[in-house]
Amino acid sequence: MSADLAIEVRGLTKVFGGRAVVDHIDLAVPRGQVCGFLGPNGSGKTSLLRIICGLMSPESGEIRWQGAQIRTLAEEYSRSITYLGHRIAVKEELNSLENLSIASGLAGCELSPDQAKAALARVGLAGRERLPARFLSEGQRRRSALARLINCNTALWLLDEVLASLDQAAIVLIESLIGEHLSRGGMAIVATHQELHISAGSFQRLELGPSGMAPVESGG
Repeated sequence: MSADLAIEVRGLTKVFGGRAVVDHIDLAVPRGQVCGFLGPNGSGKTSLLRIICGLMSPESGEIRWQGAQIRTLAEEYSRSITYLGHRIAVKEELNSLENLSIASGLAGCELSPDQAKAALARVGLAGRERLPARFLSEGQRRRSALARLINCNTALWLLDEVLASLDQAAIVLIESLIGEHLSRGGMAIVATHQELHISAGSFQRLELGPSGMAPVESGG
């Protein structure tokens, strides 16, 4: 593995109900780069992302982080990643400040009240920080969850459908946050059915679908 590569996937396969939803995928993402998994629902994007973050085991293949298999790294790997699933991970009875502070703390990133408030303001929730999540719209709840990225200092972001239920201004903001992360030497893998527009770093595009994986396309 080249010294500048941080995450590498080799021959990854996952089978559900006799069908390979992830079929012998190879992938390498160096620092400063984002890889987008693009494809319709059911194409294996979420399964692939969950395998890479260690929440699901593959039938075959391996994932290496800085040259070592992730199953041998345990907490060292988990402390290096931030995973945001497509389901909004907010507790409806808590407000946005509470949700953000608790989620960030569990991820090893303690926030002061001022930092949490500033992060929520940046994602467009100024004035709504103390509203219980059940009173927020779908898009506002998603913004609340995505605020975790503002002060996140992990190297690898694994993001599942982060653009869903967001208006255009919020999409531009998330793309900007990813770009800033790449410019600091971070990496991101994003599962999405929408196009990503990232101004910083390099971009890989991985098309997933019923017929399998298309070749990886790279761009600057």
